[in-house]
Amino acid sequence: MTDLGKVDRDFFTEYIYPHLGASRDDVTLGPTHGVDFGVLDIDGTAVALATDPLSVLPELGFDRAGRFALDIVLSDVAVSGLDPSHLAISFTLPPEMTDDQFAELWTAMHDEADDLGVSIVTGHTARYSGCSYPWVGGATALAVGDHDNLIRPDGARPGDDVLVTKGPGVETTGLLTTLFPEGFDDLDPAVLATAQDRLDETDAVRDAMTVSAAGGRNVHAMHDATEGGLYGALNEIANSAGVQLEIDTSSIPFRPGVRDVCDYLDIDPWHSTTAGTLVIATDPAVTDDVLAALSSRGTPVGVAGTVVDGDGVVVDGERVEHPDVDPAWDAYDRLAGRRDD
Repeated sequence: MTDLGKVDRDFFTEYIYPHLGASRDDVTLGPTHGVDFGVLDIDGTAVALATDPLSVLPELGFDRAGRFALDIVLSDVAVSGLDPSHLAISFTLPPEMTDDQFAELWTAMHDEADDLGVSIVTGHTARYSGCSYPWVGGATALAVGDHDNLIRPDGARPGDDVLVTKGPGVETTGLLTTLFPEGFDDLDPAVLATAQDRLDETDAVRDAMTVSAAGGRNVHAMHDATEGGLYGALNEIANSAGVQLEIDTSSIPFRPGVRDVCDYLDIDPWHSTTAGTLVIATDPAVTDDVLAALSSRGTPVGVAGTVVDGDGVVVDGERVEHPDVDPAWDAYDRLAGRRDD
């Protein structure tokens, strides 16, 4: 197991995958390394579901922290092609969180869920000794719909175009500069302000819903590039589908402030978590429709490459592997004063 962040493929294969409880016929897609969601069949209806830890960052303000936390949870089912519909949530709150702070957090989460058409159907809320920010619980999101509308994570096929929104390092850049502005004293104030704006681009839910509406069944795969960054997400799509992705980085958006911050922290933006960035495999017949729909939302997007026969990921002519360890975790610890440079 890696010291920080998600477990790698070898750990998953050895310790998790062989032990998945009872085998049931209604599970049509079970746990797979690098895949965002599972799928149940309930009397012919597809139910996509995903579980994530709940990260609440008081430094953002509880209203903004609530929306950020909810969007991260919902994005994993939004990439299924089915709109998020239901949520179960558990809060294990630190004792120092006040009633008013929780009320602000919960109201923001309610407002965001209401706007997205998501109903909160069950949960658990309590304060416990030993709990601390940012990890204050967990949540399971569901999306209910037609099996024919599912976008499977292993669906990329030779001939598809590969689209990438927003680009690398967006979440890392926006989050670290917002949480630890004092850690960037030597960065130009205008650059720092630009970098902090990236935090508002970490919502992938609405982009994913836009993609599925515009491309329909001709969107063959969609993945949110979180831990391991873009290189991780590209490898996860290629590995799950048994194909090769050929990528040209010059066609991928690169948001303002990302290079400056990642250079400042001496981390690789292509390996760094970038929630909000989607990797999408589309039939070329709908590529223009998807591009137009995303552009109408103001979402930067580029046709980054193609899917071909083979395996793995080739970027600018060179094969790249999954980074396994996300450098943003170490940068977070250094900025928080938990680890020396």
